[in-house]
Amino acid sequence: MQQYFASLKGERMYRVMSALLVCLAAVTPAFSQVKTTKQQIMFYTSGWKGPRFQDGRPKIPDDLLKRALDVSIEDVWDYLHERGYKCQFEAGWQALHIARPFAGRALTSQYMPMRPDMAQAIAIEGKAEGRLGDTNSWPINELQPGDVYVADGFGKIVEGTLIGSNLGSGIAAHTRAGFIFDAGIRDQEENRKIPDLNGFYRGYDPSAWADMILTSINSPVRIGRAIVLPGDLVLAKTDGVIFIPAILAEDAISSAEFTNLQDAFNFQLNRAGENGAEFEGGWTARKYDAFAKWIDAHPEKLKMPKAEFDTLLAKKQHEKAD
Repeated sequence: MQQYFASLKGERMYRVMSALLVCLAAVTPAFSQVKTTKQQIMFYTSGWKGPRFQDGRPKIPDDLLKRALDVSIEDVWDYLHERGYKCQFEAGWQALHIARPFAGRALTSQYMPMRPDMAQAIAIEGKAEGRLGDTNSWPINELQPGDVYVADGFGKIVEGTLIGSNLGSGIAAHTRAGFIFDAGIRDQEENRKIPDLNGFYRGYDPSAWADMILTSINSPVRIGRAIVLPGDLVLAKTDGVIFIPAILAEDAISSAEFTNLQDAFNFQLNRAGENGAEFEGGWTARKYDAFAKWIDAHPEKLKMPKAEFDTLLAKKQHEKAD
């Protein structure tokens, strides 16, 4: 074999070696190029100390996904912004069910305009990995219950329709949640009829998906002005979507719940005319004491554990005492 290669010269040798390398890559790729490795995901989410999915994504508790539905985007945004997370919200969506909020863990994907040489390489890798269908179906097969499929489709709507109703039903079957697409969808009417499916997207168009290619699964992506990492808590509500870093999710939701309780108490005082001109609160140590008694009288209003509420309350009281 060495003598054979030694006899080859110039361009002929280059062609033979290139063909051998392509064949070898198609049969036994060293590692996936499209799907982000577990080690890469853990690099970007290294602050997460809780359980993870097999793919490496942080596994935010199911109960936190349910609690998130009852908080406001503003209260979560305030918490994140104060900690330097200034690019986590995006508005301007259409939706299957705009008034129906949903939450889940982000499984991210990125699409780019079609480029033949890149598409050929990705197709070879997909075949070697046993993947089926066009690349817009690949992320769907990775979804787990409670996930939200988050796709950067560079805002393309016409021929940027990442799903129709068949793929929509696949998302519903895998997640029981939904999707966030910086791109379009087709079969909007049929998708609306699919149980356990909601989704936010840039627009509807009857055209089929074309001239796009999937370039990554579970990499960091940009959705409008928001940055999303795999495993982020995705909260989609009527007025927009906020992406909450997994490492801050529990504290962000608890903080927002606490603010929501403060507002409920304050609204009651306003209605009763007991706030004077302090319509936005005027929180003092004395008022926090009254707030604590109000919570004791209405324990049903608590979504967080009582011990967690007491900790947050003590922190607020201490701040006012100082």
